[in-house]
Amino acid sequence: MLLRRSLKALVVTALLGSASVLAADAPKPAGAPVPLLWKVSDKDNAVYLLGSFHLLRPSDYPLSRDVAAAFDDAERLMFELSPEDMRSPALGQLMVQAALRTDGKTLQQDLDEATWAKFEAWGTANQATLQQMQMPPQVLSMFEPWFVAVTISIVEMTKQGLDPKLGLDNHFMDKALAAGKPTGGLERVQEQIAVLDGMDATEQRQFIAEALDDADKGAAETRRVHDAWRRGDAEGLWTTMALDMRDRYPRLYRRINVERNDAWVPKIRQLLDQPGDDDALVVVGALHLLGEDGVVEKLRAHGYTVERVCSACKAGGRR
Repeated sequence: MLLRRSLKALVVTALLGSASVLAADAPKPAGAPVPLLWKVSDKDNAVYLLGSFHLLRPSDYPLSRDVAAAFDDAERLMFELSPEDMRSPALGQLMVQAALRTDGKTLQQDLDEATWAKFEAWGTANQATLQQMQMPPQVLSMFEPWFVAVTISIVEMTKQGLDPKLGLDNHFMDKALAAGKPTGGLERVQEQIAVLDGMDATEQRQFIAEALDDADKGAAETRRVHDAWRRGDAEGLWTTMALDMRDRYPRLYRRINVERNDAWVPKIRQLLDQPGDDDALVVVGALHLLGEDGVVEKLRAHGYTVERVCSACKAGGRR
């Protein structure tokens, strides 16, 4: 389940350009989400690190005053992908090109009998949605299992009222554009696609099997993770999600989390080490910031001053 959740962050815009939110919004929670927000400082400037949830509901807004203040303080914003890459039609095209089978095999040949039967049942139940996405089951089965698994996950999340257009990344891309603040990306589209397309056959089979299992379970798991994000529960997200992925899929965890974090840290350090007092806001998937492998601790290890910015945490006695 964690594998599926982590990979969705990489491809959500590629698969949901034509999809709509298919379920009514959940009841509005009380108060703004507690932010996963840290301030990393040296002697003259700061970088704010904000943990994103890539699909959100209207009820997740407005954001907290802490987040608004970090945006106001920042002269520039950075994301996993630049807004130009994130919103380019080429993103979806490149994803499809990478995932389309060229080996003459079909999805059914990749899967065991039970998993294939689950996929057929899921495809029949979601036929109308897949037609709307121009990905009916017979077309979807022409792609590699990782792409099919991501499609299943995206369909299920939109049925639960979560929308990529409302994700935290998109929200701040729009705000930066409106405010005239420069933006950039920590990596390129091709690098993100390579993470997915580099999965071995066993990992891809696990991925699609878990996506189908989660679809059978309904909204409970997604609700649990979304609620943890809303509570700003950094420790809970790290111990129940990231550590589980590290134990069960160590090779993939290293490629998705550790290697990408290691590549991002020098780029974030450049923002801190450059002359002047300009500050920046960096918005990336929340799991990239958490735990001993996260960007926050990696920057702390380089000697920067690091503090969590969370008024609600202090009021509740949490760190």
